[in-house]
Amino acid sequence: MKKNNRAQPRLKWAQVDKFVILSSAVITLIYITWWLNPDNPDNIVLYGLLFIGEVFHIFLLFVLLNTLWPRKDPPVSKAASVPDVAPGIVTEDAKLRPFPSVDVYIPVAGEPVDIIENTVRAAMNIRYADFKVYVLNDGYVANSDNWKDVERLANGLGAECITRTIPGGAKAGNINHALDLTDGEIIVILDADMVAYEDLLEKVIPYFRHDNVGFVQTPQYYKNFDKNEVTRAAWEQQEFFYGPIMVGRSKTNSSFICGTNVAIRRRALLDVGGVNTGTITEDILTSLHVHQKGWKSHYLPEVLTEGLAPEDMLSYFKQQLRWARGGLDLFFRFNPLFKRGLTFAQRMEYLSSSLYYASGIVILIDIIMPIAYLLIGAQPVRIATTTFALFFMPYIFLLLYIMYRASDGAITFRAFSFSFSSFTIQLQALWSILTGKKMGFVVTPKKGQQGRYLFLAYPHLLYITVFAFAAFWAVFREGLTAAVAINVAWGLFNVILFIPFIKAAYEQV
Repeated sequence: MKKNNRAQPRLKWAQVDKFVILSSAVITLIYITWWLNPDNPDNIVLYGLLFIGEVFHIFLLFVLLNTLWPRKDPPVSKAASVPDVAPGIVTEDAKLRPFPSVDVYIPVAGEPVDIIENTVRAAMNIRYADFKVYVLNDGYVANSDNWKDVERLANGLGAECITRTIPGGAKAGNINHALDLTDGEIIVILDADMVAYEDLLEKVIPYFRHDNVGFVQTPQYYKNFDKNEVTRAAWEQQEFFYGPIMVGRSKTNSSFICGTNVAIRRRALLDVGGVNTGTITEDILTSLHVHQKGWKSHYLPEVLTEGLAPEDMLSYFKQQLRWARGGLDLFFRFNPLFKRGLTFAQRMEYLSSSLYYASGIVILIDIIMPIAYLLIGAQPVRIATTTFALFFMPYIFLLLYIMYRASDGAITFRAFSFSFSSFTIQLQALWSILTGKKMGFVVTPKKGQQGRYLFLAYPHLLYITVFAFAAFWAVFREGLTAAVAINVAWGLFNVILFIPFIKAAYEQV
């Protein structure tokens, strides 16, 4: 077998001690008791809103603690690499069945031809005995000017090109169309910018030695992660998800399809009627249906492909908006709590994934609170700084420590900033759900869009302006009292979190 000498990127994550996780759970429960004290509320409406937000955060925290709880890896994850032999030969080692045939799907819809070429060339060079590469060309139905160029490219590189002429279902429909025209036992999906390493199939296919394995997901790594502030933030957010989160979910059979870099058993896909076309995030809903049918899933935390992060704020905004709309769609239309066939762990993981995108409304509540006091003196709780700090500080310290430890020190302030500042994106997604506004599938641009996108940060700049006025007004009204100082500090913390996001939106691409 050929040796792979590449310098492989490594995802960062680490196991968190059980004692630390249990300590966090206990401290969080103690923190809750402060909120249940009937002497704490001042303005009952503001207190109620803030309490709901805290319950939301604590629910997500407990799911995170369960995800990070140390568990043994599933036995299948120790499978040896696929021996370099012809298809149909069963080795004595591990008594492997005949190696399954593989179809590599590369869905495209108008992406730049040079990017597609890199992906197809790499796919053609994958080391495996029995596989075919298909370019699923949706350029014609997407009215892209380069759809014929894509056909010529695929044919010239030895791949087969399947061009749809009847639209429907966006990327999911494109994949389902190809399912009817191909016959590989395993389907590997690679987005147009995902350049595969030669040993992709050698690493992934051994998982399918077990007949009940439905799919195997691998990480999305951004090779352009260090290009600018947007790509860095996008990767730092992704690394936490593809590191400790997905590693933990895999151990409870709760990992899910992430749209690309995934291998799916054809029988499992057909068992759920193909890729779901009922939402713009077809991947997570298809995963849910596969799990409902009793199929197993695995996550291989090894970088086996290199893709492209969004390089400008507008592209980042569109990507996050699609993910937010799809996540909220899952909660409102396909709520996992009411789906049969799922384990408790699977329900909680799917639920937390969808509710994460409701964080926008909770963040809005949180950032309004200091301004409410500074402007009109309304406060949710009676200020007792020392007492509250005794409850709050251990809770937040342990949470931050766990995230730092689980990410092996990789979590960054920039990642927090972009996640926090994306509340406007999540609110827009929530509004589109509540108003019934349809949102089509939009492919994330693979090259940076020229210009500044400061308008995406207008809400954050408005907040800073209002906060500055409110702070001066409160000091003028009552002086630098303890209540004023606390709320100024709270608002100032929000402003500091906004700064990297605003800076990235202002920078010229």
